[in-house]
Parts: sequence; C-alpha cells; structure tokens
Amino acid sequence: MRKKVTVVGSGNVGATTALRVAEKELADVVLIDILEGVPAGKALDLAEAAPIECHDSRITGVTNDYSLAKGSDIVIVTAGIPRKPGMSRDDLLTTNAGIMKSVVKEISTAAPDSILLIVSNPLDAMCHVALDTSGFDKKRVIGMAGVLDSARFRTFIAMELNVSVENTHAFVLGAHGDTMVPLPRYSNVAGIPITELISAERIEAIVERTRKGGGEIVGLLKTGSAYYAPASATTEMAEAILKDKKKILPCVAYLQGEYGIDNLFIGVPVKLGSTGVEEIIEIKLTEEENEALQRSAKAVQGLVDDLKRLG
Repeated sequence: MRKKVTVVGSGNVGATTALRVAEKELADVVLIDILEGVPAGKALDLAEAAPIECHDSRITGVTNDYSLAKGSDIVIVTAGIPRKPGMSRDDLLTTNAGIMKSVVKEISTAAPDSILLIVSNPLDAMCHVALDTSGFDKKRVIGMAGVLDSARFRTFIAMELNVSVENTHAFVLGAHGDTMVPLPRYSNVAGIPITELISAERIEAIVERTRKGGGEIVGLLKTGSAYYAPASATTEMAEAILKDKKKILPCVAYLQGEYGIDNLFIGVPVKLGSTGVEEIIEIKLTEEENEALQRSAKAVQGLVDDLKRLG
C-alpha cells in the first residue's frame, strides 16, 4: 500500500515540505489550506514538475476538505500566522492556538491513526495544543525543532572549519528559540569533538548564532522567515517514520520524568520509527548543561501557562 502524507498549510514551509516528500518518493501528498485555489494550484504545479524530476508521487491540493486526509500515515501541520508588527506574544499564541485546535480536530476525525508532526510556532506550546485536542498517544505528537536547530549548528561548524557538512554532527536540546541548548560536548567533526578543533570563544559565537539562526534569516528576508531548512528537517523526520528507520534525531517530545521534566514538550534526542517516538534517549549532562535545559523548560512552561490563562 502506498504511503500518504497530508500537509496542512500551503505556505512556503508547507509547499516546500510537500515538494521534498514527493521528490524523495516517500509518499503521496495531500496539501490542505483555507485559501481558495492556492493548495490546488501549488499541487498542480508540483505534479507538473514530476515528469522532469522523475518521481511518481501523487500530489493533491484542496481547500478545507479534510476528508482527503483519510488514511494518512503522517499529518504535518505548518498552518499559523507569523508575528506581525504591533502583535503581542499573547496575540500570536491565542491566534495560532485557535488555528491548531481547528486543524487538529479535523485531522483527529479524518486520520485518527496518523502521526502528527507539528511545525507551527510557538512550536513547543503548539505541541501541547495538538496533544490535548487530538487525544492521541503522546508518542504520535512530535514537534520539529531540534533537527532544524542542529542543522544550523552543523552548518556553522562546517563554515568555521571549512569542512564538509556531511562530516559534522551536532545536538541541540531544549525549546525552539533563544533558550535552546546547543551541546558542543556532544558535537563532532568525523568523530573528533569540536572542543578539540575550535576555540572556546569561537564555539560560544557559533552557539549564539545557532540560537539566533531563525531571527538572522528573518532580518535578511525582511518580509518572511526560513522555509528551505525547516522543510528539509520536517522531511527527514517523516522519512524516519515512513521507513521505520529507528533514527536518533533531536525532536520536541512529551516528557514524563525524563531529564527531570514532567508533562512538558521539549526538544530531546528520540528514536523515530513507524509508531512515532519509540524511545526518548537520556544523555548525561553536566551541571551547567542541565541548568540550561531546565531554564529552557521553564520558558516553555511559561507559554503553556499562558495558554491556560488565555483559554
């Protein structure tokens, strides 16, 4: 039986994710959006590229018709609005929480056995909304953040050392944002710890650039945010699930005691397979690293508390 992935939101991240999934022939793709004609137009454009790119993935685009999500193995949610000038964090949180609830209610009816990959921001908080709304098992609600943040960290390491990005490996824990916790001690180039290759001062600069990675791109684009790398990160997670690869990736997962954190979504290394999060990997942290992770968790908890306050 052919695999099926539904992508909710046909903006830059959603459409590029659909492109990546289709061109890798991971699954047939359904693209859903509230905008009349847009998902159908983008799906048709992607389908017409298929003969050139030599893949046979079927791509369909619809407006607000979640019935086509039936039978999806994975549903990727990118829907939401970016923060606009004059908009408070509470406004953004409330608006995107409403969008997430609406989307997940539809998905939980149309594709009750699917795995949810959440990309919408503020990401860690939106995972809580998706879990509460869907009623899914916690292992089937996963946030995309660590793969993206780690890719940025790997990119900057490769730039610093003038080596292939394929040789760089890195881990980033914690929330998706300024409180994320890049771990130089667990990052290496072809197995060599970066702490032996890069000065402490330069490592700190790279860590800080990683934390600000999304903002740096927003500042350059002026009218948008990153989408190529987020789409690639989401696709890597989808591939690990669809192919049951048991791949260890940093993802936003629901913790219940791991790392001393209870009932909270936050970025940690997990094993991804056909059932979603098959294992949460607990690595040994120094006191300083653990304190940073706990601070990051506290920031996420603040967003979750705000969600409850705002109703």
